[in-house]
Amino acid sequence: MAFDSSRYFVCLRCGSVGLSISGDGGHPYRDGLAEARMLCGACRETYPVINGIPRFVSVDNYAQSFGLQWNRHRRAQLDSHTDLPISRNRLFEVTGWPERIEGETILEAGSGAGRFTEILLSTGAEVFSFDYSSAVEANRLNNGKNPNLHLFQGNIFQIPLRKEVFDRVICLGVLQHTPDPQRAFESLVRHVRPGGILVVDVYKKRFLSLLGWKYLLRPVTKRMEKEHLYRIVSRGVPPLIPLAKFLRRIAGRAGAGLLPIVEYSHLKLPPELNREWAILDTFDMYSPAHDHPQSLETVEGWFREAGFTDVEVRSGPNGIVGGGCKLRLPAPLEAVSLSSSES
Repeated sequence: MAFDSSRYFVCLRCGSVGLSISGDGGHPYRDGLAEARMLCGACRETYPVINGIPRFVSVDNYAQSFGLQWNRHRRAQLDSHTDLPISRNRLFEVTGWPERIEGETILEAGSGAGRFTEILLSTGAEVFSFDYSSAVEANRLNNGKNPNLHLFQGNIFQIPLRKEVFDRVICLGVLQHTPDPQRAFESLVRHVRPGGILVVDVYKKRFLSLLGWKYLLRPVTKRMEKEHLYRIVSRGVPPLIPLAKFLRRIAGRAGAGLLPIVEYSHLKLPPELNREWAILDTFDMYSPAHDHPQSLETVEGWFREAGFTDVEVRSGPNGIVGGGCKLRLPAPLEAVSLSSSES
């Protein structure tokens, strides 16, 4: 029996469960529907399906810079494109999840172009993936043919999905770029089922980092017109890469940090790919409207306050990694809760 994703969606207006596709029929992004809408049967609210993707947010929002970078570099960080297991290794390192989890549901918040979506889909789970920006367009092109992907554009603070039903929820590289990382975390918590798992990462607050190029220049760069900033970065980064590689060789990470760019020669990327990653991540460093690093103690506090068990918060490849299991309700209460969520 085919997986019915419609029963997971919730109307943002009235809270009713189950949104149907109205229009020319078929599956929105796999069948490339041009004229379709998602319809709430209760209040008749509709949500547009644009370029085959259900949209629950306006096009103009604070995440526009991410839409620009991921649509322009949509394949750059896919393992299937680089022929390197960089995304796979990072995902399984930070989560500790098994590589095959058929029969489970995963919610991925902030997918970008889908570098981790690609890996999550390979587990065999049903993957609900969204981004606030137009990066969902890139994810559709990269991963939309997978039958276990359920893609939409949405807001992390108002996720149009049923609460407490997902076996696993994951959010990598996103929380620090929201206006309120703790509130974004709390929104994710609401969608983890009792006994389910949540994994997030966030930039780590370090005194020396706050004195680095990124936080010195961001007061100016984050206010710049994004296309203009991208042109500056794409022209200015390539000539600095040889010097950055030299400084990294003689002084390691500290040496690489002496220049206002990032590059990834240490990952053994081919020169052209290293150039593309350097442009992409340097732009990513200076362009976002929000950048709010956190401390280990703060992130652990989020999990504890949310009632998670088996909490582990540690330093990770992107700063801080946190994970835990949502407290399972006593059997009678759990039955009542699950019954209520079906209504």
